[in-house]
Amino acid sequence: MEFEVTARDAASAARAGRLTTAHGVVETPVFMPVGTVGSVKGVYHRDLREDIRTQIILGNTYHLYLRPGLDILRRAGGLHGFSSWDRPILTDSGGFQVFSLTGIRKITEEGCTFQSHIDGSKHTFTPENNVDTQRVIGADIMMALDECCPGDADYKYAEKSLRLTQRWLERYAKRFAETEPLYGYGQEFFPIIQGCVYPDLRIQAAEHALRHASSGIAIGGLAVGEPTEKMYEMLEVLDPVIPQDKARYLMGVGTPANILEAISRGVDMFDCVMPTRNGRNGMLFTWNGTMNMRNRKWEDDFSPLDENGTSFVDRTYTKAYVRHLFISGEMLAAQIASEHNLAFYLELVRQAREHIIAGDFAGWKEAAVKKLDTRL
Repeated sequence: MEFEVTARDAASAARAGRLTTAHGVVETPVFMPVGTVGSVKGVYHRDLREDIRTQIILGNTYHLYLRPGLDILRRAGGLHGFSSWDRPILTDSGGFQVFSLTGIRKITEEGCTFQSHIDGSKHTFTPENNVDTQRVIGADIMMALDECCPGDADYKYAEKSLRLTQRWLERYAKRFAETEPLYGYGQEFFPIIQGCVYPDLRIQAAEHALRHASSGIAIGGLAVGEPTEKMYEMLEVLDPVIPQDKARYLMGVGTPANILEAISRGVDMFDCVMPTRNGRNGMLFTWNGTMNMRNRKWEDDFSPLDENGTSFVDRTYTKAYVRHLFISGEMLAAQIASEHNLAFYLELVRQAREHIIAGDFAGWKEAAVKKLDTRL
């Protein structure tokens, strides 16, 4: 796997790049639709490829480990073969999902023991078996197992949590080096920078994680309860610490404005459930702001779903029709909204890339951010 920066914005830390994987080249900045259980909820692969123009998707180790399970995935040739997705895949470690299971998980030096949300059975993730699990899933990019520290944690807890993450990373890297890919193509893992909202801990975390980083590194533990300004501050702290030749993946972020602000602070890769989750609940993201499709104001609005949209659904359906579908409880409403939102997110990062290459990203970003969070 290789990453190279191909263009930089003179007025910010934004950059455009190329990440080369065994299943194809990913042009950055990039947004990765979340395919938790091996599917992007409610969206056909055909539409992901052709209409939304998805370069890479994300799978979730916790969910895939529980169901369909490692035996099925191994026999299918990994997640690529099982799901018939032939482009790059990134898997998180499942750590965030495990640590969010408050009351039914226990963190120790060895790893994390948890109860399945499906049947209550007990399982343990260790750095070692987490490597083995992600080898079976077969993602192009794997994430190291870490503890995701809450955004409002005090310094003492954040430091203790970071030290555990660092010890786990040493074990994870050792196991990764001792094992081989299972399906005839290369895999790589990204270590994860934790440290909550404390600059010194973030810098320590980055310096340690970089010992094990090859083409890229992840930034975790942000957008988990801390103020947005703190998230941006941590990105600014990390920008000069992370070498320019490392792809930077900000995990689980966020709104369209969050993404543009993070790009301006040097981030290359993003994932978030917002496009599909919010879409299923009737929220659509557009260049002029967000629309709640259940609002009565769209009842007799026969204009296109999004006049500036690039997807099939934007060209085909009206606001009034999509509102009708939501009010009627029709499942097509969630599908249309999910496809629209994903297409919007991917167009957002594509345009960001174009403006970085053109050299006018900073000004374009400032104008765009002013509109993106507006409620229509």
